[in-house]
Amino acid sequence: MRREFVRALWDLALGPLRVLDFLVQRSAALDELRGLLRSPEAVDEPGPVGALPARPLRLFLSCAEASGQIHALNFLRAVERECAAQGAPRPQWFGLGGEPLREAGVELVEELVTKAVMGFDGVTRALPFYLGVLRRCAERIRDERPDVVVLIDSPALHVPLARIAKRYGARIVHFVTPQHWAWAPWRTPSYAPAVDRALSILPFEKRWFERRGVDVVHVGHPLLDQLEGVPRAAADAPPRLVLLPGSRSRVIQLNLPWMLGAAAALRERRPELEVVIAHGDERRRHELEEHVAGARASAWARVEIGAFHATLAKSRAALSVSGTVLLDLLHVRLPTVCIYRVGSRRDVALQRWMFATPYFASVNLLAGRVVYPEYCFNGRGPLEQIVDELEQRLFDDQVRREVALGMDTAAVRLGPPGACARAARVALELARLSARD
Repeated sequence: MRREFVRALWDLALGPLRVLDFLVQRSAALDELRGLLRSPEAVDEPGPVGALPARPLRLFLSCAEASGQIHALNFLRAVERECAAQGAPRPQWFGLGGEPLREAGVELVEELVTKAVMGFDGVTRALPFYLGVLRRCAERIRDERPDVVVLIDSPALHVPLARIAKRYGARIVHFVTPQHWAWAPWRTPSYAPAVDRALSILPFEKRWFERRGVDVVHVGHPLLDQLEGVPRAAADAPPRLVLLPGSRSRVIQLNLPWMLGAAAALRERRPELEVVIAHGDERRRHELEEHVAGARASAWARVEIGAFHATLAKSRAALSVSGTVLLDLLHVRLPTVCIYRVGSRRDVALQRWMFATPYFASVNLLAGRVVYPEYCFNGRGPLEQIVDELEQRLFDDQVRREVALGMDTAAVRLGPPGACARAARVALELARLSARD
């Protein structure tokens, strides 16, 4: 623990020099990523798992946020299906997560999901808690020697935990490679020796990490395991615009009032337009409805909670924040304009200079071109231009056909479902080798 704390302080001290070096090399990094986007990788299909031991395998499984917990549950079920298919005993699980993982049979060292924090200030205040979590995990891994340690996303927590577990001889799988290709690539040299297998979810990530010495298996995106059976948007859907303002209060506060203003401007041109604010969390209903009332939009905009994908499928276009939700929109083939509204001009400059990507919207990265127009701005931003883009995606059939072709390209490159089953086979093979050793 002391070693990891000293490493963190050293990284912080070197931060300004690393940023300067990155800015010098940013153009080359952009060129590299553009090249990778032009030739995406197909998913890897791991071979069958060898014979598992007669004793129950001991697996450490960790996730720190709600999205990671969904993938952790699907991964756990895939592992247990594979064990059952071989007639092997059910694995013994312990680790970090939330109540759904506990109910699935994971002994929790700490309940983390409800305590997830975002932002530097939140992390600073929570640092003693997370240091305590790392220490308890280190003690359990040292004493119980799991056959494999599976860490899902959340690299700020899981990369230090991976290094600690490696010191006790554990084999490490990190499911969802960190986005070092987008920013702070100087972190990769310390990431490579921390993991035995990194599991990538986007088709350009594998070669990027392999060039930097990381052992990578491209398993595909685990969100697709959740989206099997979700219907696509109807081609003849009514003129309905769905607003997707984000999941967290700070993001909603930054985006939803602006989105409602854009929808109001569009309704001045197209009074027949319906407007829906879609969300999956009932706890946000009051907050969302307050914003609608504050924008004096209650007569023409309504909040729909639950049945999230059904709401998307009944819509004709979307105005969305950037994030994983763009892949939900891609799956239902909904034309979208993506915004990333930030709190200051400094944040706009940081996004422009500190990201080594030609696009920030995941669908555009997949397609290798602009399919969902994307805008990062502070304040009023390019309101008229965004309203024009929305009107075209709602009412211009030629634009809608062009967007449909781009979405199809992105979806094909994203690959098929089954990421959690592929990840399970990778982890079980490592666990089998550990048990043999």
